[in-house]
Amino acid sequence: MPGTLRRFRWLLAVALALVLVLVTYPIWLTALAGYLVHSDAPAPADMIVVLAGDFTGSRIFTAGGLVRQGFAGKALISGPAGVYGVYESDLAIALAVRNGYPASYFVAFPNDSKSTESESEVLIAELRKLHVHKIDLVTSNFHTRRAARIFRSLAPDIEAHVVAAPDRYFTTNGWWKEREGRKTFLMEWMKTVGSWLGM
Repeated sequence: MPGTLRRFRWLLAVALALVLVLVTYPIWLTALAGYLVHSDAPAPADMIVVLAGDFTGSRIFTAGGLVRQGFAGKALISGPAGVYGVYESDLAIALAVRNGYPASYFVAFPNDSKSTESESEVLIAELRKLHVHKIDLVTSNFHTRRAARIFRSLAPDIEAHVVAAPDRYFTTNGWWKEREGRKTFLMEWMKTVGSWLGM
């Protein structure tokens, strides 16, 4: 009888834990996604800098809006070689121009980076060459915390305000409802943990 009672209590505890998870999952899924997003308000800067990796135009549109509002005179658009050898920076600028932003807002910065860290390294070298000391760094909302940590650790001499561009598929309170949102969440958490481990 004592063994049966122990088994019953164990099953009851498991059932209650499952119910608790089912009832509260939006809270902890939102919290996990919220950790990835850590953005600043835009501030007057020497230059806007746009990280590569967005194929919807959200990052460059955000940068174009910042230039239009007078936060900086130009936006430096990072872009590694992408589709059919065309640099992402060239594709992004062409998209922005088709959507009404003057080409004069943007400066293409083609490069061969393969990660946020290597991209930050080449961008920092270019910014120092241009004597830039203060930037608004634009990237997708889910990428803000990791990008900020990497960039600031590599360039403590450059004041960086990290500005979040909205992502079509990723919101902190509903990313799990769409396949693309789930993929984005999983990939960014894998990269975040990888960066913690120095990978």
